[in-house]
Amino acid sequence: MNFSKSRLVLLLKIFAVVIFILISIFFFIKRDRKKPLSAYFSTRCLDYKQKDFSRKLNDRIVDYSTAAKLKGITVCKDETELKRRISEGKLVKVTSGNSYIVEKMNFSYPCITGDSKTLLDEIARRLREKSSQKGLNGVKFYITSMTRKTDNVKNLRRFNGNASVNSPHLYGNAFDISYKRFIARKWVLTNCDKKFLKEALAEVIWQLRAENKCWATYEKMQNCFHVVSH
Repeated sequence: MNFSKSRLVLLLKIFAVVIFILISIFFFIKRDRKKPLSAYFSTRCLDYKQKDFSRKLNDRIVDYSTAAKLKGITVCKDETELKRRISEGKLVKVTSGNSYIVEKMNFSYPCITGDSKTLLDEIARRLREKSSQKGLNGVKFYITSMTRKTDNVKNLRRFNGNASVNSPHLYGNAFDISYKRFIARKWVLTNCDKKFLKEALAEVIWQLRAENKCWATYEKMQNCFHVVSH
């Protein structure tokens, strides 16, 4: 009797999970009714005809570090000073939302200057607009680094010898966006999808760079685009 009862409870749990998955799929698809069901599960590699722009992002820190320093905050020596910059409105917190995901950061803090936040939101808006034209909706990217304290840079240099002691991350107007990981309203992102999103993101950043709104560097070792607001 106990065995049968336990088995029934297990079956009910499995049934509840299946119902939950079906409801989730329904609402997932309902957000984009024009898209056929097969498109959400397709693993077919598409030719997006997207040109490569990542290699065009080649600004060097020595070329803009002085300007970035003048536009940014005073360097924070410790967490107390960083929190003070936030309370003074010189830095704003950045949280995950509909446009991007803020990754857990070991060597920086999820906050940047107001101008940098505006730039970040514009990058996300343009990427979502560009990718939706190709049938990839609800695209989000990952932010891997933002404002650092002086000891953050020292600790980071133990693992990354390329980390600059004069990094724009110290001035609150720099952030790093991963070009490897994305989320979209599609269950399977193919390698072609990911390559398109990488170069589409690079193109968006390159356009903003051409508009004199940022500097940007393609950082291959860190798998990210390093962006600094003007």
